[in-house]
Amino acid sequence: MRKRKAKKRPLLPDPKFNDQLVTRFVNMLMWSGKKSTAFKIFYDALDIVESKKQDKEKSSLDVWKEGLSNVMPHVEVRSRRIGGATFQIPMQIRADRKISLAIKWLIGFARKRNEKSMAQKLAAEILAAEKEEGAAVKKKADTHKMAEANKAFSHFRF
Repeated sequence: MRKRKAKKRPLLPDPKFNDQLVTRFVNMLMWSGKKSTAFKIFYDALDIVESKKQDKEKSSLDVWKEGLSNVMPHVEVRSRRIGGATFQIPMQIRADRKISLAIKWLIGFARKRNEKSMAQKLAAEILAAEKEEGAAVKKKADTHKMAEANKAFSHFRF
């Protein structure tokens, strides 16, 4: 990069759980700067998770965190042009990017579900991710499969 690296701005923890990860999730859930609406959707989704979860000892926030960790990928493939050919090279993912991808996938696949409200869609996707089912977990498995298939090109790592 020509200029210096942009510094990370601190995230304020959310009002209910006092957790920065929740704020990060809500920021990615938000559309058109409507943060209060995004918080309402997230908290409603956690209420639905609370009523539908199987394990009564865990809180809904713990279920959400476990679902998020089940969606987090560990390796991904990146394109690299060598000679005239483009290779898909498997690489480890930074911790920050793991979280970002997991959040993106969870929200993206929740939006594509068929339930009535966004809170219900998000709750269903969280519960599916916690059980290691659902589209977001499938996306992680596909990413890992792709990396495994291209393991032969790992010596091109940069």
